[in-house]
Amino acid sequence: MLSRLGGSLVRWALVTVGVLAAGLLVACGAPPVPPPGATSAGPPAHLDVLFIGAHPDDESGILSTLGQWTHAGTSVGVVTVTRGEGGGNAVGPEEGPALGLLREGEERAAVGLAGITDVFNLDKVDFYYTVSAPLTRQVWDERDTLARVVRIIRQTRPNVLLTMDPAPTPGNHGNHQEAARVAVEAYTAAADPNAFPEQLTEEGLRPFAPDKILSDSAGGPDSAGPTGPACATAFVPADPSQDVFGVWGGAPAPEGRTWAAVERDAQRYYASQGWAGFPELPTDPARLGCDEFTQIDSRVPYPAPGTPAAAAPDAIVAGTGPGAPRLRIEAPFDVTAGTPFQARVQSAGGVGSGSPGTRVALSAPAGWVVGPPGVADAVGRTAFTVTPPADAAPGTRVRLAATSAAGYTARQVEITAPVQVAQQPLPQVAEFDAWADRAGVPWLRGAVPSVLTLPSGGAREVPMTVTNRSGQPRSGTVGVALPPGFAADAATKPFADVAPGASATVPFTISNTDPTLPTANQGGDHAYQLTVSSTLAGTAGPASPAGPAIPAATATVAPALELVPATAVSPVATAPVIDGVAGPSEYPGPALDLSRRWEGDACDSAYDCSATAYLARSGDVLDVLVQVRDSARGTALSAADCKRHWRTDSVEIAIDPSGTSENTATTMKLAVLPFTAEGPPCAERDADNHQGPAAEAAPGVRFASSTTPAGYTIEAAIPLAALPGPVNPAGVGLDLFVYDSDTQDQTGQTRIGWSTWQGVQGDPYRWGRATLPGYQPGVAAPTRPPVVPREALASTASPSSIEQAVELHVPLSGGPAAAPGDSGWLRAAARTGGAAGNTAGNTAGNTAGNTVDVTLTSTGAGTATVFLRDADGTAGTRTVPVNGSGEQVVTVSLSRPLAGGPHAIAAWTGGGGTLASQVPIS
Repeated sequence: MLSRLGGSLVRWALVTVGVLAAGLLVACGAPPVPPPGATSAGPPAHLDVLFIGAHPDDESGILSTLGQWTHAGTSVGVVTVTRGEGGGNAVGPEEGPALGLLREGEERAAVGLAGITDVFNLDKVDFYYTVSAPLTRQVWDERDTLARVVRIIRQTRPNVLLTMDPAPTPGNHGNHQEAARVAVEAYTAAADPNAFPEQLTEEGLRPFAPDKILSDSAGGPDSAGPTGPACATAFVPADPSQDVFGVWGGAPAPEGRTWAAVERDAQRYYASQGWAGFPELPTDPARLGCDEFTQIDSRVPYPAPGTPAAAAPDAIVAGTGPGAPRLRIEAPFDVTAGTPFQARVQSAGGVGSGSPGTRVALSAPAGWVVGPPGVADAVGRTAFTVTPPADAAPGTRVRLAATSAAGYTARQVEITAPVQVAQQPLPQVAEFDAWADRAGVPWLRGAVPSVLTLPSGGAREVPMTVTNRSGQPRSGTVGVALPPGFAADAATKPFADVAPGASATVPFTISNTDPTLPTANQGGDHAYQLTVSSTLAGTAGPASPAGPAIPAATATVAPALELVPATAVSPVATAPVIDGVAGPSEYPGPALDLSRRWEGDACDSAYDCSATAYLARSGDVLDVLVQVRDSARGTALSAADCKRHWRTDSVEIAIDPSGTSENTATTMKLAVLPFTAEGPPCAERDADNHQGPAAEAAPGVRFASSTTPAGYTIEAAIPLAALPGPVNPAGVGLDLFVYDSDTQDQTGQTRIGWSTWQGVQGDPYRWGRATLPGYQPGVAAPTRPPVVPREALASTASPSSIEQAVELHVPLSGGPAAAPGDSGWLRAAARTGGAAGNTAGNTAGNTAGNTVDVTLTSTGAGTATVFLRDADGTAGTRTVPVNGSGEQVVTVSLSRPLAGGPHAIAAWTGGGGTLASQVPIS
């Protein structure tokens, strides 16, 4: 495509012409301007599809789909908010920005197998694993991140957006949630001229409305999904009102392989994440499944679910792009049984209002009544009156479907009870549901089941929230029907005079009366029935002075209580000796079973991976001893590499001093590695209030280990004063995790622990509970603010990002372009230091120590980072300050001889924007 400078010959020709033109302008005394085609300035390239994820490798699970699309001529780009600096590194010592550069290279190589060349990094930091979207928003600067994504959408004008799961489903990375939420908000904001107006008035961009947005996840009863070519039609979503599209990975790719096999090869490029050893996939295409995509919203018609067109590999991208007709349903999401509401169908597609091309029909499930269409208004909206059945059950979701000559579209609506009741949601769930309403996608609410944790054998207050969605005040009762092994302080409790649109809290105290019931992921979800019955306030069945009798309205929901293990930490008069050995009577409390798996491969046997823990409290110190049976040692990391403990054998002690933390930023997570390459154990903190080596991040903590051929024991003494906040003796959050690795390639195989749920290491809410009998805290210190890593690689330090910016004419990192009058760019580059005259094919005299003189033209003050590049990568770099307008020569030393295609690139920063430029090296 000429808009993307086509091939290398066209690019180099334009660069050379641009350099000559710039030189003539300078010679003639005219104000310098960037040469055409040789910088990131200019009309941006168009992309058909844009995937928005959080880290390198987030797109790796759908590369078989993206590869099929690019092979058919669809252009695809990837937005990656971070470069994954918070991940592990199984291939070397790099961390921080150096690891980010490594992971960017892995991503570009991986997506390249799927025909994708364009990766846009936003330079946000991957601070650590968290399941908290609110914490991610805070660290990333939500508005700035959204502005960058909106800018890239307005520049590249993609027809389809793909993203991740925005909901706090168990184990879903908070970075993934936030990347998806930014994508959803950008889908709307990019089309809104009032959103980031400076991009329009100062940068010359235009509003742009992508045709549709989809998530790369889909929920169903079979998490693996069906296999074979029929998987696109055989998948049954858990919510049948959703539009889910499947793309089969068994389709043939070039060279006779399947696209799933291409995807697996691509995934192995992520070697730093331990993916190089991913196993082969089945060679029988019938055993390969689909990538499933859930449509979040669409502005255009699309294939109706269940039709052959919906099962086609290109069903998601078909019918999108410039000139695509518009078809969309506008309707309230929350509707009431028996109460009419209005749905409007907007249809437009190059024909006049009221013509056959804009005539629409609206359908609803059996029992729903759809009135005749009204007259289309001036913008092509046709109104319908829709009445749900009077007996429709609250919580029922259905699909309203509209058709026109242009095609098909649908919208979800849900039956809402006049008075609703709900168990208090988890903080992350409440926050997500509120976001879904604000973002205009209320149908995403309810993605996470309503659960609260309860200590085994313990009790807690469970607030029940009553919400009046009717138009009159309501009174009534809330009732709980608990399963065996649980009891409440009352079967029913009243509420009175809840105003329309208001809520009231009805608290129940619920106890676990059978501590033998399973906890955690061994069967710890215990559902119960929660019911609300109500009448109009001031009425109760028989006629009253307020008027005739009002029948009671009843709604029932089924939340769950999640049992987590609990223990009491025995105080001891004599502190245990911290030597990695369980001495007599050092730990008089009960043994804790840590042998439950929560992630990774199943253990071959108890001898392969199992563990037992013991706790004690000696004054103001928590003492922990963990005995691990492990038949094979993992990698012995060097003491200097004591970090990212999940790469090898280790024990993690997770403590939430308050027992109420929303995320791990207010907790301590201490990991002890039982051995190092030098021999002794080491300890570090990760993904908590203060990460780093124990000596720096956990002063006062003592630890030791002992090892045998059958396993190892670790022991730690943790001063309670070292915790990041005041201790709650009645319920500290506590968990103990064992990471088991049986390889020497710095990859973990199995994770076991005490309270075990998917993603539990990042979710203190689901940790176990420990009481500290007899402990009297001293003067409570305030909760310490978290120390969160902030250092990320800048795109100005990424040669691949700079070269891409030049080729696509899209500024670096989703930021604004430098103004022509406050910018800088390369004008020429020539070899010096004895290398002058060498050609790309004659580098015998071009030895390390030679230099290249790069001429830089500037129109303002800033900073320029220059790289010398060739077919083999980077051969030299230098960053220089630029004090003002003019021309300067930057001498860059070569670290090796130049190979074919030598060129210089530069990233300019200054005046609030960037400019990337490129010139050949003569």
